[in-house]
Amino acid sequence: MKVSLQPALNDGNIDGNQTNSQRQLAISISAIADSLGRNVPLNLCLILDRSGSMNGRPLETVKKAACRIVDRLNPGDRISVVAFDHRAKVLVSNQTVDDPEKIKQQINTLAADGGTAIDEGLQLGIKELTKGNKEAVSQAFLLTDGENEHGSNKRCLEFAKLAASYNLTVNTLGFGDNWNQDILEQIADGGGGSLSHIQRPDDAEEKFNQLFNRIQTVGLTNAYLLFSLVPKVRLAELKPVAQVAPETIELPVQQDPDGRISVRIGDLMRDVEKVVLANLYISQLPLGRQPIAQLQVRYDDPAQNASGLLSEIFFVEANVSTAYQPVTDSGVQQHILALAKYRQTQLAETKLQMGDRTGAATMLQTAAKTALQMGDKNAATVLQTSATQLQAGQDLSESDRKKTRIVSKTILQDS
Repeated sequence: MKVSLQPALNDGNIDGNQTNSQRQLAISISAIADSLGRNVPLNLCLILDRSGSMNGRPLETVKKAACRIVDRLNPGDRISVVAFDHRAKVLVSNQTVDDPEKIKQQINTLAADGGTAIDEGLQLGIKELTKGNKEAVSQAFLLTDGENEHGSNKRCLEFAKLAASYNLTVNTLGFGDNWNQDILEQIADGGGGSLSHIQRPDDAEEKFNQLFNRIQTVGLTNAYLLFSLVPKVRLAELKPVAQVAPETIELPVQQDPDGRISVRIGDLMRDVEKVVLANLYISQLPLGRQPIAQLQVRYDDPAQNASGLLSEIFFVEANVSTAYQPVTDSGVQQHILALAKYRQTQLAETKLQMGDRTGAATMLQTAAKTALQMGDKNAATVLQTSATQLQAGQDLSESDRKKTRIVSKTILQDS
């Protein structure tokens, strides 16, 4: 398994007469398989909310979806199941899938009762995943329908970061409309995973399957993008780097011991490119073809039980000329629009929380126009509908707010 990396500037030409220029650098990264098919075992933990609000059809559909996932696991894959209400317990301890029927029987014993302590479930899930983390792709599916009323949201975020440090990925699934958007989104972002919304009980199986299809393509894990910038090039000081596909996430930047800039990007998939967008400021450079940056990826390969591997070095150059003619890269422009859509919607949410309904509506309209520019008609419709409701003096329902936030982060998949 190797790394594919493709860098592109939004404009590869630079005006040599200007003392400063700004450029967006898009970096598309994925894993390249040596052979067809999945050759890395999965180590999967299902962390399931069984609080009283899940009683009846919600919990029944979740149990069915979980059992379908067990059916899709291969011999050699590992599974664990943690259930939580106001406490958490291990329902299925970490084990290879030797007896799927017995595992499904254990899942089907789940009954709804009690309150909600997400952090307790997450803590136990991480503990189970660490038992099978060697030579495997380790993933958690954390599902809840409510607030963390018996737990600590701060602990949830700490556990998500802890999971990432152990090379475990945490994906979150919000069931219904009463879960805490901020916390589940932050858990997924901190844990390197994705956030899904199960609006109706009947959607549970489809959302589980979409997520499972995605994690099956993971080939490399614990990836870091390493930047070496030439002396006259620097990253923007405020929000310099973001992931813009498959979801939009603001990425923290740190300094490696060797002096390079380091950004954790987590799992690398075979079929889905991760795209990172860096905001660069470039001081006046000599004329001609000039180096801008060197890029490299550090990663783990679970198939080889190898960590800290390095990809080849990729070079980024720009053409500096006094007869400047812009050459816009349309692909990079799409990524810039995706980040703008996300940040505009985030700003709208902030204004709404402050009680500025008019300001929130204006920002949502702007985000809708941005979505239209990038051809994301589903997002444009959702964002404009929310803006129109606010302008009409109506409150956004919990469902509307969640869908608005989710379309800001990604392109909706058709169910």
